[in-house]
Amino acid sequence: MRLIWVLLNLGVWTVLLSLVGMVVSLFEWRGRFFGWIARLWSRIILRAAGVRYTVRGLDQLNRQGHYVFACNHESAFDIPLAFAGLPYQLAPISKIELRKIPFFGWAMILARHVFIDRRNHEQAVAALQRAKESLERNPRSVLVFPEGTRSLDGKVHEFKRGGIVLALEAGLPLVPVAVCGTSQVAQKGRWELHPARVELRVGAPIDTTRLTYGDRKRVAESLRQQVVDMKTAWERQRAA
Repeated sequence: MRLIWVLLNLGVWTVLLSLVGMVVSLFEWRGRFFGWIARLWSRIILRAAGVRYTVRGLDQLNRQGHYVFACNHESAFDIPLAFAGLPYQLAPISKIELRKIPFFGWAMILARHVFIDRRNHEQAVAALQRAKESLERNPRSVLVFPEGTRSLDGKVHEFKRGGIVLALEAGLPLVPVAVCGTSQVAQKGRWELHPARVELRVGAPIDTTRLTYGDRKRVAESLRQQVVDMKTAWERQRAA
């Protein structure tokens, strides 16, 4: 029953808010209004699913700054959780297939999301270069899930380096973010939803201004370890 309620809210609010955003985008080309719409949409979906969330660590960030947020990926609810919990205009790095979804994909395009074709390395590199140029023209923060796909076992897997390279090239600070508990709400491949209390833990930003392309592997490993440590701390606190 809850799944039907969530799908109903997802369909209705996605269409409605996308249409509103498309109209507003005729007058506001930077996509800032879509940031507000994304946060509203995310909070509606989380509430419909019975997901209560808390955010820790935002005090380490400059509210007026721009960052690349690197999150682990447990569930389809990670994206609305990030939009609801991070008070920044976010441009997610998304797989190119999402562009084809009616209303949802159109809204993503107008919101200036970064689309990557993971099957074509040359096109992916070109997309990251376009993203860097877009961030220079219209500064905003970037949301990336470096694992590339949702984890089936709840563990944090190897971080791929596309979003990290973008941070290095654009000179944006990298912020590790641990998504904690969303796998209890919904797991990949299972049509079940369970209300839960989840948490978003935000780590200290990593200055990239003195880092180079050659540092990308080390930075990816460091980011992943920080996410693992924050997630482990949450699990221990929850079990205590």
